[in-house]
Amino acid sequence: MARKIKIPNERLKRFAREEQKRKKNIRNKRKYYLIVCEGEATEPNYFEGLKQDLPKGVLTAYQIDIAGTGRNTQSLVDEALRLKEAYEKSTTRQVDKLWVVFDKDSFSPQDFNAAIQRCGNTDIGCAWSNEAFELWYLLHFQYYENAMSRRDFKGLIENSLKPVLGETFRYEKNSEQMYALLKEHGSQEDAIRNGKRLSSKYGQRQDYANHNPCTEVWVLVEELMKLK
Repeated sequence: MARKIKIPNERLKRFAREEQKRKKNIRNKRKYYLIVCEGEATEPNYFEGLKQDLPKGVLTAYQIDIAGTGRNTQSLVDEALRLKEAYEKSTTRQVDKLWVVFDKDSFSPQDFNAAIQRCGNTDIGCAWSNEAFELWYLLHFQYYENAMSRRDFKGLIENSLKPVLGETFRYEKNSEQMYALLKEHGSQEDAIRNGKRLSSKYGQRQDYANHNPCTEVWVLVEELMKLK
């Protein structure tokens, strides 16, 4: 029988202290992403799905928090800045990247354009959509460039998924399954490519409320997928 080697308690305690210090150092070095969404469920559910799909090493190196607020345009930007300040004050850690996610919907062109321009002036990432976040879903299946209303998205999403999920499929706006469905039956690479194509269509124009359809969600998704 092999002889058991007894490790002194003091050495075990030192190992434990060193391991605890190592883990603390890793936590302190983590980059912090804060993603603040207009919707309280639709967008947070999608980004939570994406977050959980990132490699484990990424989630060790980056802390990614997602908040759904029920705010919109300018008030959403205000809330995002408030959350950033509150986090940094309570933890003494810096928020490395702040993103907001919101839609045009029925908000005035002035409010919509001003919120986007404000983000650009304050280095806040802005994943806006005109008219709605669901355009990002549709781009997983094909390219769209004809203007559409938010009332159109439900039927178009259902038509895209019924061939694989059956005629009984109905799109539920706050579904927790959309990221998984899009990953399995759509193409994120196509969605990013289609999003870039839409963005380039409008060039440097800053009348964002007239960019229909268009979404900048691809910028945030691509950035998250490239994290190392």
